[in-house]
Amino acid sequence: QVQLVESGGGLVQAGGSLRLTCAASGSTFSRYDMAWFRQAPGKEREFVARINWSGGTTYYGDSVKGRFTISRDNAKNTVYLQMNSLKPDDTAVYYCAATTVRDTWTRRSDFGSWGQGTQVTVSS
Repeated sequence: QVQLVESGGGLVQAGGSLRLTCAASGSTFSRYDMAWFRQAPGKEREFVARINWSGGTTYYGDSVKGRFTISRDNAKNTVYLQMNSLKPDDTAVYYCAATTVRDTWTRRSDFGSWGQGTQVTVSS
């Protein structure tokens, strides 16, 4: 399995931007589709965005479409989440995840590798 470490979270004002980074190790990174999920206090973990193994296809949750961009650099074993126009509702712990299962886009149980998460807090 691949090991994942997120970074880049922090405190930002509404309307601001952050870029999250997920560094992968331990396995062939380009085998995996990568995704970001998030979990706010008292809520279930929610799908945010996914990118396929080559970077050629992306998919977004409705709540972030048009504001967030997922990308990857297979040479650096890294996936990114650029978050713009942040809102207080975006406050959550953000998790990076990896999968080789490709029959669905957003099913959380398909992802076998997870990072430890990075906190994003958006103040109003």
